[in-house]
Amino acid sequence: MISFAIIGHLARTDGEFSLNDLPGSGGRMDVLCRCVNASLFLSHDLRRDTECYLILCGESAAPKTIRFSGNTIRSLSPDERSAGALVKKALNLPVGSEFRDAAPGVSVRKGGLERLIADDSFAVLDEKGSDIRSAESLPTSFILSDHLNFTGDEESLIQQYPRYSVGPSCLHADHTITVLNNELDRRRCGWQ
Repeated sequence: MISFAIIGHLARTDGEFSLNDLPGSGGRMDVLCRCVNASLFLSHDLRRDTECYLILCGESAAPKTIRFSGNTIRSLSPDERSAGALVKKALNLPVGSEFRDAAPGVSVRKGGLERLIADDSFAVLDEKGSDIRSAESLPTSFILSDHLNFTGDEESLIQQYPRYSVGPSCLHADHTITVLNNELDRRRCGWQ
């Protein structure tokens, strides 16, 4: 299973945002929705072996994590609004510390980065990391940030994890996921 975890520093955690204004009222929810799509979509299919975690840290409730599971997801179209509607639905559920299903393939719980890394080991996608093309092998779980850099607290939580880069230029988070998925696909098919 391939996992991507994206930290949404400003992303609302209460579901009180407009699908017509994901960047503004959603706290750059548009960035996270594009990451969901980059993680899961192929042309005319989904990556069934992939999960995408959105770690929402903005207003107004405590941090929440939403999980999109490629093997069970339904009702997701390859546009930001579709992913945003599923995020909004998940955020409108009362939740505790365990994942609760919001829709097929979408679940939500309280807790942020610290809780997620307690459950799994991740690598960090960072432009200063080791080149993925020269890595002998790649992990299967990755953390990256939205349009903002990791905070000092986040850096202290992830400092022990290996860091990988997808190339010499700083890319948008969703483009980084696309490039990494391409590299993983090439390795699986023996195209090295």
